[in-house]
Amino acid sequence: MAGGSMKDIKRRIKSIESTGQITKAMELVASSKLRHAKERALAAAPFFDELYKTICDISSYNTDFSSIYVQPREVKNSLFIIIAGDRGLAGGYNSNVIKLANKAMSGKNAKVIAIGKKAVDHYEKAGIMVAGFAGVAEDIDHLRVEKISRVAIDMYKSGEVDEVFIYYTQFISALSQEPLALKVLPLTDISDNIAQKVYVEYEPSPEEVFDTIVPYYVSGIIYGAVVESYASEQGARRTAMESANDNAKDMIDKLSLSYNRARQAAITQEISEIVSGAGAAAG
Repeated sequence: MAGGSMKDIKRRIKSIESTGQITKAMELVASSKLRHAKERALAAAPFFDELYKTICDISSYNTDFSSIYVQPREVKNSLFIIIAGDRGLAGGYNSNVIKLANKAMSGKNAKVIAIGKKAVDHYEKAGIMVAGFAGVAEDIDHLRVEKISRVAIDMYKSGEVDEVFIYYTQFISALSQEPLALKVLPLTDISDNIAQKVYVEYEPSPEEVFDTIVPYYVSGIIYGAVVESYASEQGARRTAMESANDNAKDMIDKLSLSYNRARQAAITQEISEIVSGAGAAAG
């Protein structure tokens, strides 16, 4: 009985050790990818900050021009750009951003552009996905972002949707990530975010400059959100795999203790049988 129990325990220890090796490797890979993702996010931030300031400046001094991107509409259809991961094993990273978006969609006629395989799979099943982009986050570039933003801008300009939101996960630290929502279109009241305004003359006209810049602005928002989300995914996966690895070690320690107890019980039983046998022979 004890021998069978010991074999089962050894088998479980070996299985958990194999799993621990996998989770440790995934933790190291996530740590490496996280460093690169953070560097990319920091490198991209200045350009998009300046782009945002330019849009704020134009709108603050030209509040009377009738750009399609600033005119409020009656909202009949809403577009949600939702960024999740391409893989699982990242704690609540994927589920948190999808839950936040689903809550906002409640009561709205929603359409979805899904970025990341987990988002694509979820919203394709829901039947509200108009475009899906899986496997793009790790090597995202401006050409891919332009393709995504073009879908959103064309739908907005054609009147197919009346507002555009983006849902992503902000990277705070390797241990902390927060799902967030940002309204992308229409651009209303953004000039309030600029404290100091400097007059700039735009040629041929502020309206034309504004309408030219907005698509780049939307692309920038999407690019920044994808980069932030990818860094968050790697941080969440590293934390989850570190936790899984620690749990595996704890389980191995407990199983090793159980194995030693079972082994000691088997040895004690054998000694008892030998002593009993010797006593019977002597009698």
